[in-house]
Amino acid sequence: MKAIVNTAPDRLEWQDLPTPEPGPGQVRVRTVACGVCATDLAMVRGWERTAFPAIPGHEWSGVVEAAGAGVDPALVGQPCVAENVLDDGGEVGFEHPGGYASRLITQADRLQVLPPDLPLDLAAVIEPLAVCVRGLRRLRLEDRRRALVFGDGPVGLLLVMLLVERGVAEITLVGGRDHRLAVGRELGKVRTLHCERLGPDLAAGVAAAAGRDYAAVIEASGSPAAAAAAIGLAAAGGKVLFIGDYADACACFRWNTLLHRELEIIGSNASAGAWPEAVRLAGQRRLPLERLVTQRLAACRFSEAFDRVRRGEGVKTVLLWDV
Repeated sequence: MKAIVNTAPDRLEWQDLPTPEPGPGQVRVRTVACGVCATDLAMVRGWERTAFPAIPGHEWSGVVEAAGAGVDPALVGQPCVAENVLDDGGEVGFEHPGGYASRLITQADRLQVLPPDLPLDLAAVIEPLAVCVRGLRRLRLEDRRRALVFGDGPVGLLLVMLLVERGVAEITLVGGRDHRLAVGRELGKVRTLHCERLGPDLAAGVAAAAGRDYAAVIEASGSPAAAAAAIGLAAAGGKVLFIGDYADACACFRWNTLLHRELEIIGSNASAGAWPEAVRLAGQRRLPLERLVTQRLAACRFSEAFDRVRRGEGVKTVLLWDV
């Protein structure tokens, strides 16, 4: 099989590798599409979680090609995605080889079979969609009058889609890329604000342009400045969801703000338990996922794909193996 292998910091190589065989309880998936995620960029640069060599790719979709012992053979030929965290605690696309290979191994009990009419390039977005579904489930959205979202990346835009789908009346999206904010405006009645045009005090800038006192504030940018602003813009009794990646940044806000305004701060990480709903939403075509997949490149053009993602082009770049 072909694979894009992370062999050293900031080094990816196109390699020929033996095709893996599924063991008991496992399936082999023929990869069709795999999204390039910002987390992949961090992994390729080098971090403590994975060593070299490694095969990234956690936003994958494909078709079951072979079944190991004890697995229903009827799964062979089925289009699928799957929850990536396996029984040993490792994750496909990180500790286990992922969708940057033309074949991958996963557990059969993690599979989610897809509707046959769902394009598999769009199905590659189901992983971040499941992250967002879990986040909103933890947020427990009750007051649907006003919501504020920081972050115009794929996760932020998916959250806006879900808020629109769930009937939130007024949504404000804060981001830093005009072309992504334009996508946000296309999703419904969404006000967009460019963070660099709001002045040095982000909370004050958002308040001046779009008001404050949001019942739900979602921080999906990973920006410490946005995280601090989120606390200051929430309504009394409001909820603030943190779903970005903040690396080693620490919180910086007055604890009495949390106390006196009786805020609820919620963290959400990954996608556990949210895959069936994400697959259902994608299969029903209730969300315009096609607006997110803005670049499709053959897997052999991975270097170009990474360059485009680093430059912030489009919204979501997807590598295709069946071309």
